[in-house]
Amino acid sequence: MELKEQLNDLAVKLEGKSKEQAENLIKEFEAKNSEYINNQVKEVKDTFEKEVEALKKHANELDVKLQSKAKKDSQSGDWLKNAIEENFDNIKTVEKGRSFRTKAVGNMTLSASLTGDQPRDYDFNVVRAPRQLLNVSDLVPTVNIQGGTYTYTRVAKGDGSISAQTEGSSKSQIDYDYSLIDVNTDFLAGFARFSRKMQNNLPFLRSDLPVELRADYFEAENAKFYTVLAADATASTEIITGNTKAGMLINDVAKLEDTNYMANGIVVRPSDWFDILKTAKQDLESIVTFEGGVLRVSGIPVYKATWLAAGKYFVGDWSKISKVVTEGVNLAFSEEEGSNFVSNMITARIEEQNAIAVKQPASLVFGDFAAV
Repeated sequence: MELKEQLNDLAVKLEGKSKEQAENLIKEFEAKNSEYINNQVKEVKDTFEKEVEALKKHANELDVKLQSKAKKDSQSGDWLKNAIEENFDNIKTVEKGRSFRTKAVGNMTLSASLTGDQPRDYDFNVVRAPRQLLNVSDLVPTVNIQGGTYTYTRVAKGDGSISAQTEGSSKSQIDYDYSLIDVNTDFLAGFARFSRKMQNNLPFLRSDLPVELRADYFEAENAKFYTVLAADATASTEIITGNTKAGMLINDVAKLEDTNYMANGIVVRPSDWFDILKTAKQDLESIVTFEGGVLRVSGIPVYKATWLAAGKYFVGDWSKISKVVTEGVNLAFSEEEGSNFVSNMITARIEEQNAIAVKQPASLVFGDFAAV
C-alpha cells in the first residue's frame, strides 16, 4: 500500500480515539513505514539532488524546532510523532517526485533577526565642557582705537607743594611730570578646518563651532591678560600666618583706600571663594556677607576666576585698567582659503587685535594666600 493511502487510513483510525490510543496507532505506523520512508528519501535524493539539499536544510531547521518544543511539552516523547502531528496535511500528499518543506520558528532577537542598525533618536544640542566663569574683559572698560598703538598720559607729582604764603614772600612753586605710555595691540587668533562633507553630514557643526571657538578664544585672552596684570600690579605685603583669607583681603582693601583708590572688585579662585564663605559666620560676620548669591568683603563683591593661579588674588580699582581693542573679536568662515576650494575644506577663523593697559599700577594689588 502506498504511503499516501496508509496516511489516509491512519487519519481515519485516529478519529474518535483517545490520546493513548492515538499514540499507539502512530507508533505502529512509525515502526511499519520507517524503512519505506528512508527508501523514498534515498530515491528522491538520488533523483533530485538539488531538492534534497534543500530538504536537508529544512530538516535541520525542523530538528531545532522540535528540540525547542520538547522543553515546553513534557508529554511529547517522540520527534517523529510530533512532526507527523504538526505537518499531517503536508505529509498526506507525499509521493514519488513530490516533497514538503517545514521551517523551525524561534524567538526573535536584535542580534539574530536584525540586519543593519536599529533606529535612533538624535539630540543635536551638543554637550559642552564647562568654560571659565569670569573673563578679564568683564571687569574692565574697553577702549576702541583706529590704529595699532594706544598712547595714554600718566601724570605724577614732581617737586614743591601747596603751602601758606608768608606775607611779602613768594608763593610755593609746584611742578608735575607727565608720561606718554604706549600700548601696542596684537592679534590673538586661531582657526579650525573641516571638510564640506563633515558639514553636510553633521547639521549642528556650523552652529556649534562658533560657540567652541569663542570659548577657547576667551580662555586664551584671559591667560594673556592675567600675565600682564600680575606683572604690572602692586605686590601685596600681606601673609596668611596669624590671619585669615578674608582678613588679608580686608587689609589690602584698607591699604588701597589709604592711597585714595576705591576698590570695586576682588578676584579669587573658586576654592578660595568658598573658604572665605565658610569663615564668614564664625570670624567676620559683620565684614563678610553673602546676599542674593553675591559674596562681599567689606561691601566689595568677590568674583570667582579660574584663570587665576592657585592661591592668588587681586584687589583693585578696575576702572583704572582698560582693554584696548583695534579690531573686535571676529569669526569668519572661508571656502577659498589656501587649498580649500580644490580639497573641499572650510576654514573657521577667530581673532581680535587687542591689549590690556594697567594705567595705574598702584590701583591693583596682587596677593598670595599661600605666602608665608
